[in-house]
Amino acid sequence: MNARPRQSWDPLRLPDLKGRTYLITGANAGLGYFASEQLARAGAHVVMSGRHPNRLHAAHDAIEARVPGASVETLILDVANPGSVRSAAASLKGGVFSRQKLDGVLLNAGIVHTPRRRRITRDGRELVLATNALGHFVLAGELLTTLAKAASGAHTARMVWLGSMSTRMGTYEPKDIQLEKSYAAWKAYVQSKVVVQSLALEANARLREAGVPVDSVLAHPGYSIGGRSPVVAGVNQPSRWKRLRDGMQAPIAQSKQHGAWAPVRALIDSDVTGGEFIGPKFLTRGAPVRVKPSGTSNDPDVRERVWERCEELTGVHWPFAKAARTRR
Repeated sequence: MNARPRQSWDPLRLPDLKGRTYLITGANAGLGYFASEQLARAGAHVVMSGRHPNRLHAAHDAIEARVPGASVETLILDVANPGSVRSAAASLKGGVFSRQKLDGVLLNAGIVHTPRRRRITRDGRELVLATNALGHFVLAGELLTTLAKAASGAHTARMVWLGSMSTRMGTYEPKDIQLEKSYAAWKAYVQSKVVVQSLALEANARLREAGVPVDSVLAHPGYSIGGRSPVVAGVNQPSRWKRLRDGMQAPIAQSKQHGAWAPVRALIDSDVTGGEFIGPKFLTRGAPVRVKPSGTSNDPDVRERVWERCEELTGVHWPFAKAARTRR
């Protein structure tokens, strides 16, 4: 029997998402905001999360103004704070959001402009790693059974991790995962993304092995910048100088609105399967297509070591067996 042919994907004509619910972390600005807007425009109910209440409410109001009839709500969530992550997850599992099933989560929040000197969180974790990777590892684990419950028939729920094209620009094998021996701002960012990509691919392998009806997918936005993005009051208001400076990078850069195309496709395209990686066609810009992860993040030994180290640092072990039982 021949496999079902894969359909072409048009990021400007998304499928009808009425009845679907998605959680977006870091939804108050940048990629998270534009992903939220695109999903809401397609009819999805979007839970926008972020750590700044005022900015989050501004983003919420912006979507309601720009997308008539949008179904959106907000949730305070600081991915660098394990207590905040668990509180938000509890709300989604059985609190104020209990009437909504959760079809997918976009693990988007993160630090791009990393600090020049090493900083740690309240619980002693290196800040960039905690924000870009560890917090999402905890969140995805806490929401695993909730995601699995949304599966029905051929429909599987999905978690999408935000990788980076920077992981192809050098070998940053995360042996010193918290950069306790040697810290540099660029290294902190790239290594955190190697960790994210390793977690995403290892998660999918473990989910398949356990029979959990949840897909783990990777996406990256290319080189997406604010000065080439639409002006959205309270969300994206670049100065005239930033517009000019970013405009000069037009041949290699794209807007964050277009950068959101890849994670949105990874989250909702029924032809995308667990373990795949979606990114811009021309690496830094373009339509979202299937791409290859860096060799380091796809190395089985690296993936297993990263997973186990994240379990040690967070104290979280994903409930694979419990999540698998939701399908039976």
